[in-house]
Amino acid sequence: MKKPEQPASERASARRVLMKKFYSRLIAMERRAVLTEKCYRYEINSFLDFLDDQKISLAETDTDVLCRYIVMRSSVNKIDPRSIAKSISALRSFFRFAMDEGLVKANPADLLESPKRGFYLPEVLDKKSIEELLEKIDAQTPRGCRDRCIFELIYSAGLRISEAAALNLNDIEIKDGFAKVRGKGNKERLVLFGREASGYLVNYLEFARPKLAGSLNNNQALFLSRNGKRLSRKGIWKNYAKYALLTGISSRVHSLRHSFATSLLAGGADLRSVQELLGHANLSTTQIYTHVERSMLKENHRRYLPTLDKNAVKAGK
Repeated sequence: MKKPEQPASERASARRVLMKKFYSRLIAMERRAVLTEKCYRYEINSFLDFLDDQKISLAETDTDVLCRYIVMRSSVNKIDPRSIAKSISALRSFFRFAMDEGLVKANPADLLESPKRGFYLPEVLDKKSIEELLEKIDAQTPRGCRDRCIFELIYSAGLRISEAAALNLNDIEIKDGFAKVRGKGNKERLVLFGREASGYLVNYLEFARPKLAGSLNNNQALFLSRNGKRLSRKGIWKNYAKYALLTGISSRVHSLRHSFATSLLAGGADLRSVQELLGHANLSTTQIYTHVERSMLKENHRRYLPTLDKNAVKAGK
């Protein structure tokens, strides 16, 4: 006799409990970074939706089902190989959890092969393009002053967007020109920033932040939204996209961090120092910027290398 289908409300409640337990595992046992945890939870919710659509239970899931899901993510959602690799990592983690909970007998994701990640050179902006973008920001308004301050700081200190969004007032030492940031894995490091960023920080703290804070003056977040709450990563990203569009360039805010690293190496900084400033766990991650520098040199070589006049060569001149 076929088991009656569980009501939708009960299924939704059971999923919430399941995802709450999975979240606890990611944070407490696997010690995943906050962004990784969010990425995994999004992926697993997407996967559970797929199972619901296919009328497949978690216990019935095998490697073939996972392959169909990955194909769907690739063909329908158009995710790239790097995102597919993240999706597979999330599935492996989730099924380890499901095994421990007694929901499945084996981990079908162990048989999935992650795609080879293509070699991507980071997007780098030249100094002129960065200056043009920053000049599009009206720093006379509270939000404009805040945005100019954020992007000056990201570029000057090589911050990730998440690191800029997480900054608190007591993380900044304007006089000494350094900030304490929390990077991936909640690891803390000190970063340096220059006089330009310091000047905009002073303007922001004295002029713009009090107006944005309003009555919420007990908020310790450095960068505030228009409602006085901490400005989110998404908010920073959207604001940057707006200024990039005004400037007429196709660029993401992370390009400022890439440009910071490339400028340091071009100026003679050693790789270990750049690794420390960027907060990279492995030197191999930092080494990609040496490839960027080489690619820029090759492009300049191609564009500016004097060429012989072919006609002159043929004539023996």
